[in-house]
Amino acid sequence: MDTLIKKSSTNTENTMTSLTGDIPFYKPLGKEEEVFKHAYGCRIPVLLKGPTGTGKTRFVGYVAHKLNRPLITISCHEETSSTDLIGRFIIKGAETIWMDGPLTKAIKIGAILYLDEIAEARPDVIVAIHSLTDHRKELYLDKLGETIKAHKDFMLVASFNPGYQKGFKELKPSTRQRFVALSFNYPSPKDEAEILVNETQLEMSVAKKLVGIANKIRNLTELGLTETVSTRLLVDAAKLIHSGLPKRLAVRVAVVEPLTDDLEITESLADLCDLMI
Repeated sequence: MDTLIKKSSTNTENTMTSLTGDIPFYKPLGKEEEVFKHAYGCRIPVLLKGPTGTGKTRFVGYVAHKLNRPLITISCHEETSSTDLIGRFIIKGAETIWMDGPLTKAIKIGAILYLDEIAEARPDVIVAIHSLTDHRKELYLDKLGETIKAHKDFMLVASFNPGYQKGFKELKPSTRQRFVALSFNYPSPKDEAEILVNETQLEMSVAKKLVGIANKIRNLTELGLTETVSTRLLVDAAKLIHSGLPKRLAVRVAVVEPLTDDLEITESLADLCDLMI
């Protein structure tokens, strides 16, 4: 799959993925693919809920490929505004011209628009997409004084990390109820080990040890970690090990160090991992 990453002069990084190459690897863990396809057929927006690194973004790429639709991904953050998504006037030579934002572009071409970590965006982003999440399926371009109807193949998908954002930036119930919601969590040990092997060609015996380390740390709730070990971190560790980096070092730099800056906790986790790998 060829990916073109565009960094605009705005505060938003967006990625447009064209459907060439092999389908991204994704191991379905439930009925998420079936639900998504039905939601797409009904043009109902989908909200993906779950911790960091549990496959939400990979899932969107997978189903976009299966549905043969272009995918535009917006990585939302606290500076992401509706203008960044909708578009703005820019100066080109001696002219002032309108430049569509990624949301407007997705609406026009019938792409799947994925708002990653939507709760991080500014409130005006939520307001801007409201008319796309109900029967109207339209977008008002206030700077142009125009309303555009969404292409029949347009689909809105957003992700949200309830654990990390609880008490800080949460989606309002009125916003949540505009989406069909799918919950993502860490795979079972068997499935997670298979994912590591498929992603990295690591030996199954080592993959199982990495999964064992992850589940041990995930259960250490008393450490007060903001985020725990994700499948994404395990994939990184597995790649390093498969490339020839010593296992203990790979686990330390790919799993332990990204979790915390607390030296005492880091050393304790490193010692635990050394015993298990």
